[in-house]
Amino acid sequence: MNMVSGGSEGANGGWPTGLHGSAAQGGVSCKDSVFYGLCYYGRILNTPVEDLVAEFEEEWKPGNNDYSRKLVEFCSSKALSIICSNLQENIVNGSFSRLTFDFMLAWERPTSADEESYSESVAKEREDKKVVAEGSQVDDDIPLFYSDIMPLLVSSEPSIGEDSFVWLGSVVPFVCDVCNGRFTFEALTASTANRLHFPAYDRFITEVHKCSKYLQNQERPKGIIFADDEYILHMDGTATTQRVIRHIGGASWPGRLTLTNYALYFETSGIIAYEDALKIDLSKDIDHSVRPASTGPWGAPLFDKAIIYESSQLKESMVLEFPEMTSSTRRDLWLTLMKEVILLHQFLQIHKIESQIQAWETHARTILGILRLHAAREMLRISSPVPTSFLIFSLFADLPKGDFVLEELANSLKQVNSINPCSPSFILRQLNMENPSVSSTAVRRGIEESVDDKSDTLSSLESTIQQVREEAKEVSAAKATVEGLKEEGISDSILVLMCTWQHREWIGKAIAAFLVWTVGKMIKEKQESSRDKCTKIVVCSGSDQTPMETIVSAQHGLKTAQAMVQTANITMLKIRSILVARSPKVLDAFVNSWLLSSPILFSFPRHLIQRYDTHG
Repeated sequence: MNMVSGGSEGANGGWPTGLHGSAAQGGVSCKDSVFYGLCYYGRILNTPVEDLVAEFEEEWKPGNNDYSRKLVEFCSSKALSIICSNLQENIVNGSFSRLTFDFMLAWERPTSADEESYSESVAKEREDKKVVAEGSQVDDDIPLFYSDIMPLLVSSEPSIGEDSFVWLGSVVPFVCDVCNGRFTFEALTASTANRLHFPAYDRFITEVHKCSKYLQNQERPKGIIFADDEYILHMDGTATTQRVIRHIGGASWPGRLTLTNYALYFETSGIIAYEDALKIDLSKDIDHSVRPASTGPWGAPLFDKAIIYESSQLKESMVLEFPEMTSSTRRDLWLTLMKEVILLHQFLQIHKIESQIQAWETHARTILGILRLHAAREMLRISSPVPTSFLIFSLFADLPKGDFVLEELANSLKQVNSINPCSPSFILRQLNMENPSVSSTAVRRGIEESVDDKSDTLSSLESTIQQVREEAKEVSAAKATVEGLKEEGISDSILVLMCTWQHREWIGKAIAAFLVWTVGKMIKEKQESSRDKCTKIVVCSGSDQTPMETIVSAQHGLKTAQAMVQTANITMLKIRSILVARSPKVLDAFVNSWLLSSPILFSFPRHLIQRYDTHG
């Protein structure tokens, strides 16, 4: 079926341009102005408008609210099942991005009242911007939107918000995943006031498709046979990318590093070709340890751009360095991707997801998340996004109560028993990344679940994600405060001490008493001839360490001392915050515990403690 081209559709509001009032031509009563764009869906589905409305109202419950939006969801879901059946062609010709953007606009503003409210807010925002522009030029140094080749956006163009973006991800996980869609949207719209415009959205979709093609064309590691459902997720150290160095003792070996959804492969560079790859299986149920590290000449930790991997399948730890001129974004990316693959397989093992369809659905969601991460990094080259914003398991492993979200995700995956054109596994199949053992599964040509059933399935997951997200913001703000106090708290405390110091009369007397006591101690030692007790002084010779090793040891000692001072400073600040009731909840907990323990300690027989000490 040929897709409808939408070059100018959706430019003036929720429904595509030129289709307002088209439903009335078919004899359908216009309820709350929602039928203005039904012909748009009718053309895609090749279905009369009356049949679409009748089919929707058969499943619609009269007591439910938001008739307009539910109708948009119903029509969009049916249309997307057809669009995704030929996904790759629709991405290449641009119809996928245009149509899905129009669907999001329609979902965000399904009625004429919503459209009028949006127009008023846009006009007010435009006036506010004019006032700010006339007053000052504070924002002159803000970098261009995404990159220098991205078209400059004008404020009159339509844009979508976070809720519509997440809704589309719940229907088509190619755009985003419902689990981390809000985090993805924040990363994509950080420089555009949390609004996503079509040029950026279109480029994002195009980059995801390009990244999938790029990874499929990469050469497989030498001497390795991939599993049927194993695909390359990231590669570095090739002729067209930056170097990767493996450190073994005092030796360093450059090579090519490849990550798949099952393992990590390192191929040492030879004179002519690469040597056989070293395989590190990340899917095994063993203790995997991946952490950042610092490397440098003679073992000096000068450059914080390395990764250390440790597990029982290796005799010694594997150190990989990712050289960069300035930051350590390459290292951070590899570290996050390796953790994501490890956590993926741990998730499957912990929740006992053994069905091939369910396991491949989980793999597909992870692979699509990594593709979206690569696409976003290509778009946001000026300021690379945080990798975890596009991944599932790495994100919720670090968030408070993130395990609740993963539990909800596991429950939803266990309900999957077949694939449909909008499922993650079918989307990968359209991108030529399929699992042969699952590809023969019958694909449902359409979304059989009603709109209500779909929303009921996602409501629990969405509420849990929202709760975790709010708590994550609070924790992030608290951590930022603590990190600032680590450096600033020491100097601030000294300044406060100097400003609030009050001289007391007894201080001079105390110093005089200390001097008199010291003199008396010295006279006593002189009378007892203590100087004859130590006739020989032994001076220890220097250590066997080289000068470089001594410098490294001193550096480690300095870092340890600094960390101890910072920890002590934070501890004192926490104690002070409790004493001055800065945190009422914590103060109440301490007061209650102390009040309960005081009578117990007061009335507890002392002879029992002495008897216990004697027998112990």
